[in-house]
Amino acid sequence: MADSRDLEGHTALVTGAARNVGRSIALELARAGARVVVHARSSVEAAQETVALCREAGGGEAAAFAHFADLTDPAAVDAMFGEVEARFGRLDLLVHNAAERADGPFETIGYDEWRRIVGSILDSAFLCDQAALPLLRRSAAASIVHIGGVAAHVGVRHRAHVSAAKAGIAGLTRALAAEFAAENITVNCISPAQMATERKGPLPEHFVQRPVPMGRPGEPVELAKLVCFLAGPFGRFITGQTLHLNGGWYTG
Repeated sequence: MADSRDLEGHTALVTGAARNVGRSIALELARAGARVVVHARSSVEAAQETVALCREAGGGEAAAFAHFADLTDPAAVDAMFGEVEARFGRLDLLVHNAAERADGPFETIGYDEWRRIVGSILDSAFLCDQAALPLLRRSAAASIVHIGGVAAHVGVRHRAHVSAAKAGIAGLTRALAAEFAAENITVNCISPAQMATERKGPLPEHFVQRPVPMGRPGEPVELAKLVCFLAGPFGRFITGQTLHLNGGWYTG
């Protein structure tokens, strides 16, 4: 996974790319030569900062642009991929990173909150994957990478909705990999645990009670490099997999 231009000429769309892990993914893809569509829902200033970094790393103004959309709105998702086609004429990689998280005892989760969290994680992946297919089918090296989470694989208190939605992402990954392998479209999931990102609230309870065995959180660039590998020429025989990035926190 050394620095290279393995994705030269490719186009990638990264959802939830305004900051943190999404920004790191977008930046590494630009460094690898890809043109990058930086998606955000409403973080305009942060998304434009990501675009500027991608342009600096990837070759000028044509290397990246930002698109703002609510990914739970089918019309908005269709419009986003329409702009990708209009600007770049192709799509080789979709990285679905956008997600909303919440905490709360199961009995206090209202149905509206359940639908909001599941919608932001799982429904948005369904909409984006489906809308991306016509463009991905034109690529000789198409990939979808879902960013999942360790909550899909272990019991996590107070995150029933997040756990269920992330488990759905893992299942969607396997189903699409099986369906599109014959078309040479790879579909994989990266499942991180604690990452060194800016947080609006405290560290989730499960990470406080059970520290990462390696003694540190993961760095966003480590996840981003893995995305580049999966999308690159040496990742073409990997599909339908969930790759765990967690420093030994989960070893199932």
